[in-house]
Amino acid sequence: MTTNSEPPGRRTGPLLALVVVGVALVLAIAATTYFIAHRDSGGGTPESVTLPPGTTVVQNSAGVPPPSGGVTAGQPVPSTIAPQPGTTAPSTAPAPGFAHQALWPFADEAAAALWQQSYRDGGHQPWHLDPAATALNFTQGYLGYDNLNKAVLTTTKGEESWVTVGFDNPNGVAIVAAMLHLARIGTGADAPWEVIGTDDRTLSLDNPVYGAKVNSPLAVGGHVTGVDESLRVQVRQLDKAQAVGEIPGIPAGGQNSPWSGSVPFTATCPGTLTVAVATGGHIEAVERFAITGVHC
Repeated sequence: MTTNSEPPGRRTGPLLALVVVGVALVLAIAATTYFIAHRDSGGGTPESVTLPPGTTVVQNSAGVPPPSGGVTAGQPVPSTIAPQPGTTAPSTAPAPGFAHQALWPFADEAAAALWQQSYRDGGHQPWHLDPAATALNFTQGYLGYDNLNKAVLTTTKGEESWVTVGFDNPNGVAIVAAMLHLARIGTGADAPWEVIGTDDRTLSLDNPVYGAKVNSPLAVGGHVTGVDESLRVQVRQLDKAQAVGEIPGIPAGGQNSPWSGSVPFTATCPGTLTVAVATGGHIEAVERFAITGVHC
């Protein structure tokens, strides 16, 4: 999935990747550089670049667990309200006043404002102000990818943030599963973070396109680099505890090889949907994933 903006320092064409090689090296580069890999390079050697002024990079040397007051699998945060009706395709149909697809945890700016008031009144769910915690709550609590328990790197520039999430392999080396793209929703210094998509690399979700109006069954597809992959696709809606559509076991593999499938879903329309594809089974149940946002 590709949103309208790209991570700071990213060149047109290549997609961002991360290699974590050890604490000493991380301390040497974390403040000024991050890694960029060519799309579908199959894990080629990344190149480091200097980030533009105003970019904040936070190296997370340990996993950031879902904070107190986090969400359980498939559950929306209490402050969410019904999504706004979508428009006809093709359309981004963002929440009113919000320039992206509002995927999670808020349906729109009104829902974000409700949380802001509760936070100001009683400090309710402060993790909404932390992009890394928000990314992990989304990955584990909403998508159900429990083994992805580490926020490896957080890069923030202005009102947007890119958080790489993943896990440690048996040798203690961080493996990146996805780079989540977040943006602040609402106004004020305490505007919370909202998940709006992913920056795809060796597993992509190209169809449906970001912001499209869709119907059931949903045609899905993209590209993957890997060996003996088995792809699982799920469709989620913010106010539903379970996926509204899912298909497992799409066989795939090779170098930048296409994959495709069809997902029947039952959703409350009009509404916003998150489509996610994941693969794994070599080291962990989920090792890579990608998402996109659409509406029905």
